Amino acid sequence: MSEINNLKPIKRSKCRLLVGKIYYTLSRYLLWHSEKFKFAQKKSQQSLKFECYSHMTPLFRELKEVDMQYQYNKIINLKIAVKRIDGIIIKPGETFSYWKLIGKPTSKKGYVNGMVLYCGTYTMGIGGGLCQLSNLIYWMTLHTPLTVVERYRHSFDVFPDSKRTQPFGSGATCVYPYRDLMIRNDTAEDFQLRVNVGHSFLKGTWLSNNKPIYTYEIFEKKHQFKSEFWGGFSRHNELYRRRYTITGEIIDEEYITENHALMMYSPFLETGSDVGKSS
Repeated sequence: MSEINNLKPIKRSKCRLLVGKIYYTLSRYLLWHSEKFKFAQKKSQQSLKFECYSHMTPLFRELKEVDMQYQYNKIINLKIAVKRIDGIIIKPGETFSYWKLIGKPTSKKGYVNGMVLYCGTYTMGIGGGLCQLSNLIYWMTLHTPLTVVERYRHSFDVFPDSKRTQPFGSGATCVYPYRDLMIRNDTAEDFQLRVNVGHSFLKGTWLSNNKPIYTYEIFEKKHQFKSEFWGGFSRHNELYRRRYTITGEIIDEEYITENHALMMYSPFLETGSDVGKSS
């Protein structure tokens, strides 16, 4: 865990941030138009036959000092984004790009202000809340043989855990267009993503045209809180995956990624003293 002894807040000028945003945006557009990846484009509302993995996350969470209206706005944004990716089929050799399919969230497309995490705090921005969708897709993908070729971790741990069911750091942050979630199909089967926004939950499923032969378990190691020299706290862990046969026999265990985040709250709050957060 190379970053565990070097984690501290970084302050960059507005000029540096703007130049960086322009550079990475142009680089992303060039990548999308290059031949490095064959991007998935075909969609079908007819579902493939076999379910590989499904999951759902609650649409509403009580977050301290955050107006609930922004969570209602998040649902509006999710419904628009989901229409762009629901039913997408990833054929062998193809790559799923979250932002290439969804496109830039703008008010002209119907997106509204939602909560956006930024530099250790939250602000409001058009299309806010779409990280819940990228989090869901990433978590489901870890339970399939698909290959994650690009994913970005959250740099800040903003809200305390509340009823967490997944390991810390098992999500994928997204910033249009350069912080993308890209997933490649290195198998011989077709895979299809189905997602929908229900009354209380965001639901997703990975499907395939062949019956799955493996199941997966995601777990963490070396989870720790660390007191930093500058007075704050940081949080760290490593994610791993076990692969099983359908009959439950362990085949292997592999390292997935490591997570390092600056904490924006005290890790020693009393249980139930604060707010919830999504993975």
